[in-house]
Formats: sequence, C-alpha cells, structure tokens
Amino acid sequence: MILENYMKELEKEGKLTVIGKPVSKKYEIAGVLKALEPKPAIFENLTDSDYRVAGNLFCTKGQVASYFGIEKEDIIPTLSAAIDNRSSPEIVNNAPCQEVVEKEVDLDMIPILLHNKADGGPYVSSGVVVSSDPEYGQNLDFHRGMQFDKDKMVIRVVRGRDFSKFLEKRGQVDIAMCIGNTPEILIAAATSVETGVNELEIANALRKIRVTKAETSSLLIPADAEFVLEGTVYLEEKHDEGPFIDLTETVDVVRQEPVFHVKKITHRKNAIWQALLPGRAEHKILMGMPREPTVYKKVKDRGVEVIDVNITPGGASWLHIAVKVNKKNEDDGIKAMEAAFEGHTSAKHVWVYDDDIDIYNEQEREWAMATRFQADVDLLIKDKEPGSSLDPSAEPGTKMTTKVGFDCTKVLESKGKSFEKAEFPEVELDKYVG
Repeated sequence: MILENYMKELEKEGKLTVIGKPVSKKYEIAGVLKALEPKPAIFENLTDSDYRVAGNLFCTKGQVASYFGIEKEDIIPTLSAAIDNRSSPEIVNNAPCQEVVEKEVDLDMIPILLHNKADGGPYVSSGVVVSSDPEYGQNLDFHRGMQFDKDKMVIRVVRGRDFSKFLEKRGQVDIAMCIGNTPEILIAAATSVETGVNELEIANALRKIRVTKAETSSLLIPADAEFVLEGTVYLEEKHDEGPFIDLTETVDVVRQEPVFHVKKITHRKNAIWQALLPGRAEHKILMGMPREPTVYKKVKDRGVEVIDVNITPGGASWLHIAVKVNKKNEDDGIKAMEAAFEGHTSAKHVWVYDDDIDIYNEQEREWAMATRFQADVDLLIKDKEPGSSLDPSAEPGTKMTTKVGFDCTKVLESKGKSFEKAEFPEVELDKYVG
C-alpha cells in the first residue's frame, strides 16, 4: 500500500493531526511529534523543504494491528505465519517510487530531520535498506544514515548483521535506501531471520506488495515507497557517525562508519517523507515487536505452552521480555526464560507470567512478581555473555553483560495461601449511576 493512501484513511477516521502552520525540519518537527506522541501527524508546510513530512504513524501495537485489520493478540501468529509462508512479490514497471527521477543529487532538498541538538547531523531514521549478495541474494534491513554532504551519508553498520557480512566480503555494496513504507515492509525489515532469506517475501506474505527494479542497479525495491536513495556504500571510506539518540533514549557514541555515496534520488510526485523519532515509541515498536515471534517459537519449541510475548517499551523495546505461559509443569518457568534468551540474544532481563496476568499492564506484572516470586528458587542468573551494544551498562567493546530471569508463575500446588486474585461482581453501572 502507498503510505499516503493509508494516511487518508486515518484522516477520514479523525486519527490524523494535520499541521498547516510553517515548521522547520530542524528540531521543530521532532519536537511537535514528541508532544503529539502517539497520535499520527502530517506537516504540510515546511519552511526548508517543498515536501510534506509524516510521523507517529505506528507508535503502538494497536496501530499496527489496526493497519492489518487484526487484534493486537494476533500480531505474533500473523508475523510467524508470514515468516514460515513467504511468497514472491509482483514485479512491476512504472512504479510510484520512480514517478520522479531527480536529475541531480541534492540531499538538502529533502526533509532529512535534525531530531535533537545532540545529533551529529540530519538523520534518515526510517530508512529500509535493500542490498544484495551474489551468494545469498537480497537482504532488507534498517540502517540509520547521517547526511554530511549534498550527495553523501555515513551509515551505521552493526557488525555481524547480513549487510555487514556482505560489505566485509566485497568491500563495496550497491544499496537502495527506501523511505516512506507501510508496516509490511517496516516489520519485515526488522525481523530476525537466517542469512539468505529475502525479507521482501515476508512482507508480501503479510500483505501483497509490488517491487520494481532500481534505477542504478539490479536490486528489486518496494515499488510503493515514497522516496528511494540509490548508491554505493564503501567499506574503507569512513566518516564520523553520531552522536545519535539510540533505542535506549541515551546518546550513542561517535564511530567511524562506512560512507554511502548517493547516486540517484527517486520519489513519488506527491511524496511524503516518513519521520521516525529516535528512541521514542515508534522506533521501539518497529524494533522490538518483530523479534517477538522468534522468542515465541523458541519457547514453544521447549515444550512450554506459550500464550504471548511482549518485548516491553520500558526496557527500550529491546532489553526486557515478558512471556505469558499456560503453566503445566513446575519447570516451565525456567524453560521459558532460557528459551527467551535464546530467541533474542540482546535481552538482558526476562519475566515469565501465568495466563491470568496481563503482560501489557505494569501494575499486574508487578503484582505477580510481588506475590508469586521467591528469589532463592525463582531467580535465574546467567554467566556473563554478550548482550546488546545498545545497553550503556554493558561492558564497553565486548557487550558482555549479566542476564537475569524472573519466574513469576505460581506453583502448581499451593500449600498455603491461595495465589488466585479475588474477583468482584460485574455489574452494569448505568443501572445504579446517572
């Protein structure tokens, strides 16, 4: 789906804030989006660009579920099914993303935002990068990019990921950075799957998409993207990257990262730039939520009846996992914790709860820990191992961290006070009030 079409639906439903007053891409848009969060917004009158900007589009699981026409609880099964039942998208010519092919490359003309005064420069934070390798085929991933010239950006390349492997093997890789995508593309790009899996096929299984050949390479790219920046990333050409606000809402360090030479800019005629506030709700949802099916599968494979998984916003949607299970055996809690750490190796803390606990409700989760957890028997402390580079408390350079699990499930046979929560009668309040 074209992003603008989805936004028109939001506007009809009264769910989109339309801002017509003059606003700048330097700090102002980011500030307004933060104040409005999680309500979607579109900025129609920029003082420093001819294009519109939209943001806060997918800040909650509810917004994502609504897009797909499903319930929040159906997100994990839906994404799991898409990963298992991938399908090839339709290849088209005359794609919307190439309605306009700019004659010259000038990144200053597009509304690349300055989000925060701590930023090292204007950042593309919603860029889905398409790359390819002769052995493994196409890959889809998120890579932030900091503009430092009219035709150059520096790309944060996380070591160990597929694109990093491609780049280290070949020295230079052609890419297409696609901005302005709907959730099937965004979620697919953030999934954790084996090298060689084309994430565009996951996207197509979520909702039918179209792809088209890039202008400057043989890459197949999302045909309905709003903007596409094509070019080449060079491993040995480095530039300062950062500072930047990362997923944990802390300021990331400055690194020497590979340079992206932008050779072509294409876009829709009425293109909308997709903003993504670093470290805020939408960033967290799009990073953490696609990892939940992997955790779900790992727990299920351990023989535990798993009901739901929530990589929680309070843990930066990356470091903390809440797992809901239907406990059948006394060791189901420990099995679920160990499996969750395997399913998301960046996780630092894992909690396991019974099926009567709402794992999206912090008060219920705290209640379960207060009434069902005993540290001498229910606490798992793992030996130090690599965690997440996003965790500022992890050992610098190595990411080594101590991982802890909390089994907050009740024992199967209580020998004392009941673990059950007392229930009050349900009434129709209108009969008694007003």
